[in-house]
Amino acid sequence: MEHCVLGTDNFPRTLLMYLSNTPDSLSNYFPTILCNTDTFKKTIMNNNLLYLASNDTSKERYHQLDHKEFTEMVDSGAAFARGFRYDDTVLDRIDHELLGRKPGEVVPGGWCLGDSSKNRSSCSVWGDSGILRPGSGSDRLERRIVELLSNDWFRLHQCVPE
Repeated sequence: MEHCVLGTDNFPRTLLMYLSNTPDSLSNYFPTILCNTDTFKKTIMNNNLLYLASNDTSKERYHQLDHKEFTEMVDSGAAFARGFRYDDTVLDRIDHELLGRKPGEVVPGGWCLGDSSKNRSSCSVWGDSGILRPGSGSDRLERRIVELLSNDWFRLHQCVPE
């Protein structure tokens, strides 16, 4: 962000102008900036840790995700997913099974110390928002990153190969 705002070249602002009215502009803006900046281009891996299910039976390359792909999505180790239908039940499943979130409450974490009282919200007592307590998803993410960094995958998918 600092480079985009304070950078001496005009590239970040020019690119923002070009991408502002395109689909998925945010998905393309920052990777493009990073891959075209001398400071960052040798340290960036071309992978956004996003799960997108391929749909070979459709004219579209990717389709909306649903409950049938939940296990595959979780097992992929991706940190992010997109393409859900509005208010799809798979989102409730993600909240419940992966995030431990109850309906109408925030996702528990270091900021949410909880309360043993049944009449109170699980986040009625707040803690330090800077505390991160890794859950089971961190193990999946770690395996995915190790996989991406192994077997020269990283070097083959850098923005600027050596």
